[in-house]
Amino acid sequence: MTTKTAHLTDRALLRLSGEDAVSFLHNIVTCDVESLAIGSASFGALLSPQGKVLFDFFVLRTDDGFVLETSKEQRDALMKRLTFYKLRADVMIQPHDDLVVVTWDGVDEDGFEDPRLAALGYRNYATSPPDKNAQADWHRHRIALGVPESERDFGLGDAFPHEVLMDQFDGAGVDFSKGCYVGQEVVSRMQHRGTARSRIVVVRGEADLPSATSTIQADGKTVGSLGSSHDKLGLAIVRLDRAKSAIDRDVALTCEGVNLSMQIPEFVSFDWPQ
Repeated sequence: MTTKTAHLTDRALLRLSGEDAVSFLHNIVTCDVESLAIGSASFGALLSPQGKVLFDFFVLRTDDGFVLETSKEQRDALMKRLTFYKLRADVMIQPHDDLVVVTWDGVDEDGFEDPRLAALGYRNYATSPPDKNAQADWHRHRIALGVPESERDFGLGDAFPHEVLMDQFDGAGVDFSKGCYVGQEVVSRMQHRGTARSRIVVVRGEADLPSATSTIQADGKTVGSLGSSHDKLGLAIVRLDRAKSAIDRDVALTCEGVNLSMQIPEFVSFDWPQ
């Protein structure tokens, strides 16, 4: 198996430093950053008061604070939102210029293991890109494992953490034992009541899949929406009950005329509703 690497050109970094950096970040995001060791990373989100994902990001603990990795398109907006919450806290928030490089089918001893799912590989914040940039291969790898990415598989401000599997990442995503953070009451209620009806699933088409946001239907009724795809393989956010009903009745699931099959990602703990 040959080690593969990619420079993710659509990702960007922020650096947080200052005496209050730990408490400031811990009190507003979904993941536990307080117990992170230096050099360790988690994955989390900043939610709206209604509990929907406004920004998601990796959080790497450093000697003097944190490095946050988010989408390049959203970095300035995330910096603005963090500054809004900062008030009088001793925290400095500024852009960081390193590149985001991922490695899979091998080990990157200078990077950190992806905290969402070990099979995704490693991430490294480097000063120069790799010799070969296999971004398309990286996204196919991610899609095959069933791990969604914001702005490719769901719109920011549109989805609850449970819908995009943030409750399923081992030790990352959402920490249900930590104290209050923005949107925490809604997320806790969904966890305890089991009310997440929509989830990310892996889809396979009989032909190449159409563009993201295309509607998935069964019997003329909307079942979900397609996310990112690579040829015939993709991710979609679907109503599990509607999809399962169509599967049980042998009704075709289609997206822009392409017949689909669906599979729940192997790493999750939920299943199709009975």
